[in-house]
Amino acid sequence: MPIGSTIAPIAALLFSVALLLTGNGLQGTLLPVRAELEAFGTFNIGILGSSYFLGFGLGCVFAAQLVRSVGHIRTFTALTAIASASALAHAIVVDPIAWWPLRAVTGFCFAGLYVVIESWLNESATNQTRGRIMSIYTVINLTVVTVGQLMVTLYDPAAFPLFALVSILISMAAVPVAMTSAQAPPPPQVTLLRPRRMYRISPVGLLGSFSSGLALGPFWALAPVFAIGIGLEITGVAIFMSITVIAGAIGQWPLGWLSDRIDRRKVIVAACGIAALAGVLLAIMGAFYPSAVLIAAFFFGMFAIPVYAISVAHTNDFVDPGAFVEASSTLLLAFAAGAVAGPLIAAAVMGPLGAPGLFVMTAVVHALLALFAIHRMRQRNTPSPQDRAPFVAVPRTSPAMAVLDPRADQELAAQAAQAETARKAAERDVPGGLNPAPARDEIQDAEFEPSETRRPRDDKRDK
Repeated sequence: MPIGSTIAPIAALLFSVALLLTGNGLQGTLLPVRAELEAFGTFNIGILGSSYFLGFGLGCVFAAQLVRSVGHIRTFTALTAIASASALAHAIVVDPIAWWPLRAVTGFCFAGLYVVIESWLNESATNQTRGRIMSIYTVINLTVVTVGQLMVTLYDPAAFPLFALVSILISMAAVPVAMTSAQAPPPPQVTLLRPRRMYRISPVGLLGSFSSGLALGPFWALAPVFAIGIGLEITGVAIFMSITVIAGAIGQWPLGWLSDRIDRRKVIVAACGIAALAGVLLAIMGAFYPSAVLIAAFFFGMFAIPVYAISVAHTNDFVDPGAFVEASSTLLLAFAAGAVAGPLIAAAVMGPLGAPGLFVMTAVVHALLALFAIHRMRQRNTPSPQDRAPFVAVPRTSPAMAVLDPRADQELAAQAAQAETARKAAERDVPGGLNPAPARDEIQDAEFEPSETRRPRDDKRDK
């Protein structure tokens, strides 16, 4: 199928995604930079990063219920309005205590926005196009975040315009979705989360996801502080962040390809080992050779960022075909939990060690994960390559991303089969063997009712 025919039905939604994530990328770099310029202190900036991921984790748990209550379009427009207002509020009240709840609200909003976007993308996908749509979405996700980070150089971070630009980008993201004539997808399902069960199934997968959050949460929250602390200007901060993200995008595919052919835990060990070494080099270069940090940052991003996706793939090698969505959602929550704790720990380490302490902490996290993976390789063999699903470069966005993942095809097919069986059973229970046909007026009303005003199905009422 030509790529144009794949993109055309979702072009407006992808444009909204690009605007939204550009604004989020800019805000993610702007706030730590502004906080450092305002002398908030490393620990307060660490709490700022943790607050975002706390809100994000809560959004992953509760956003699906919100969508089921009011629908996709209303949820999307409401959350973009709140996120846009939150961006402006940071510029009005420049105080760390005020910024913490604002950042948590932003995290919740973006988790909900990801749920709407990804469930809509899934509704537009077929078994033939799901993989391509997910790849396009992932590339947009990584690319526009980098663009947003570079935008921090457009104006003075100590002034108002950059905060206004964040608000404009987030607000404009609502327009294509609010104006669409496409029918909204069915409400997303609320996913069961069972971390203990997931640990029994795949200890390396669960702890790998948690450790990835424990290392990358501090990076997103405190890397701009590190860059300023070693003497980089604002342009240097933007380049430092962007190089790391681009390297992470580049590293996904060769490491994923390798993990499809050998024990994925060996790839995790190698990636964590190199990421730990890059963290040590960043700490040393940050203290003595600031001009060389960009090289080490490239290797850090290339090997640290893909650890989460490889952990998801490793877990998928052991879960039952019908449990992939639950597994992926649990791993995402584990990542968010690590990203809440990570900035606080890193900030505490940076107190006595200064800016280099950030990457000392990430190096320790990666080294411990590598040692744990080596230990687990002695406890259990990995499935053979032909018995494993292929690696997918999955972004850390929302539980709805798991449904879009091509590896969920078996689960979706099983759910469809169960629904068809239930339908046939219901028909057999009706006298005469068939359900009564709806009245002609009811059919017409259903056909012409705008999709935005249709009420979500009430599970309790149906039961």
